[in-house]
Amino acid sequence: MPACPICASSQTVKNGRIHNGKQRFKCQNCGRQFVEQPTKKVIDSATRELVDRLLLERISLAGIARAAQVSEQWLQTYVNEKYALVPRSVQVTPKKRGA
Repeated sequence: MPACPICASSQTVKNGRIHNGKQRFKCQNCGRQFVEQPTKKVIDSATRELVDRLLLERISLAGIARAAQVSEQWLQTYVNEKYALVPRSVQVTPKKRGA
């Protein structure tokens, strides 16, 4: 059995499988669930810049996901994080009358 990535305990048990069939394990000491040798893909900065440019072109999210070769779930999370950084208040200056 693999060691826990958090507490390095060797007291782990099998705990089912994930969506792609890989074995999931659970640590009996800390309760952490993990997969041995995960295949998490890291999105590099060049791809993020491409996504930012494509978002300005008003292309659908499905189209952007296909063009940038990222998952739609990652893209939606990325867009939500970008939206959260936009300030909520709008600064309106009144026009001068009768100039």
